[in-house]
Amino acid sequence: MATNVATAGSTQSYTFSASRWTRGNHIFPTRIVVTPLHVSRVKSRMFGATEESIAISQVASVEIKTGMIWSEIRIDSTGGAEPITSHGHSKRDAIRIRELIESYQAVQSGGRVTGQK
Repeated sequence: MATNVATAGSTQSYTFSASRWTRGNHIFPTRIVVTPLHVSRVKSRMFGATEESIAISQVASVEIKTGMIWSEIRIDSTGGAEPITSHGHSKRDAIRIRELIESYQAVQSGGRVTGQK
C-alpha cells in the first residue's frame, strides 16, 4: 500500500508499507520511503524506529524477487554499505519503488538514461 505525501518545497515523499500478513511485519510493518533525495527503510519498534537510508545518487541497483503473493526488494548502494532489503510488499509497489528511484536518478543526471547512446 503506497501513500504520496507532498512536503514543504513541493518535494514529494512516497511511502510503501509491507503487508501485516508477512513475517516480521505483524505489529510494526516495514516502510520504504522514496523521495527525490534518498530511499529509506523504516522499521518501527515499541519505542522509536530504526531507519536505513541511501542517497538516490548512490543507488547502484534495485532487485525485485516476486513470490506467489508478496515481493522482496533489495536496494544496493555504490558506497559499499549494506543493502536495504524489505519483504512483504505487493509486486505493484515493488515495481513502483524501482520506477521512482530510476526516474529520480534520471532527473539528477540531467535526463540522461545510462546504457543508451
